[in-house]
Amino acid sequence: MKAKVGKLLEEAQKEIASAGSLKELDEVKVRFLGKKGRLTALLKSLGELSPDDRPAAGQAVNNARKSMAMSLEERAGSISAEERARDSEEQKADITMPGVSRRRGYRHPISLVMEETLDIFQGLGFSIRQGPEIEKDYYNFEALNIPKNHPARDMQDTFYIDTDTVLRTHTSPVQVRTMESESPPMRIVSPGKVYRVDFDVTHSPMFHQVEGFMVDEGVSFSDLKGVLTQFMLQFFGESTPVRFRPSFFPFTEPSAEVDIGCVICGGAGCRVCSGTGWIEILGAGMIHPEVFRSVDYDSEKYSGFAFGLGIERLTMLRYEIDDIRLFFENDTRFLSQFG
Repeated sequence: MKAKVGKLLEEAQKEIASAGSLKELDEVKVRFLGKKGRLTALLKSLGELSPDDRPAAGQAVNNARKSMAMSLEERAGSISAEERARDSEEQKADITMPGVSRRRGYRHPISLVMEETLDIFQGLGFSIRQGPEIEKDYYNFEALNIPKNHPARDMQDTFYIDTDTVLRTHTSPVQVRTMESESPPMRIVSPGKVYRVDFDVTHSPMFHQVEGFMVDEGVSFSDLKGVLTQFMLQFFGESTPVRFRPSFFPFTEPSAEVDIGCVICGGAGCRVCSGTGWIEILGAGMIHPEVFRSVDYDSEKYSGFAFGLGIERLTMLRYEIDDIRLFFENDTRFLSQFG
């Protein structure tokens, strides 16, 4: 029996040493120490021995089992260490390899011009207020001296949600909402999206506008001219010609439109300025007394001016873009030009 045990132990030690993985090692364990294993079979055969030989044979089998178990444990430890070392080597980063470049996004030109516009007005002492894009008919029209059935409503093609709710056609409702909740003096600019039923190379159903207004005692048209002229010179350059022309808006009296010398042809006349040498930039005027009345301001005590400018128009002039639809097509070849 001792000779059989010794030979079996020798075979087991060889197979344990040659096992290349934990799975193979487990198969060796089952083959020798499992319920139907070879050493287990020898243990079961002890009953066939004589009582005199049985103790020595049993001791030999137990010693062989302990030796196999110890060898299995040691080999499992070494296999685990080898696998960890192999995994570490495979996952090791090669810092000499060139990096994978990521595609960089770009700032939208509308965002760039909007930020520059607001920065200029904030530098002139204006604060920012915002309002809802889905607006009550009252704030979008009536409170701005445009009552129902007023012919001035033909100036704006409106997206109506229902008879009393619209997608705002301008950011001027913020003027009324602000004056309802605050008292003069105030210098406010209100940026945001506005909506009109219009779509061609120079118009979009959605575009961005900045409404600005100033209210205090003694505000005059010369203040309006000073603020807007300063904005034009900062935005388009110190040598830019600026002029004010009489116009009409229901919510301002008197009203004016503001032009600059054509930035494309330098005033010589071209297709963009229709040969006039001037380009219209925005509308403005002194706030109408009826608008003050709608917010319970005393128009005998307070006066103010308001203006509204389109960010898309400024952007098209800044970058000499001739089709407004390019702003909304998300073409990265177009957007990548602006950084």
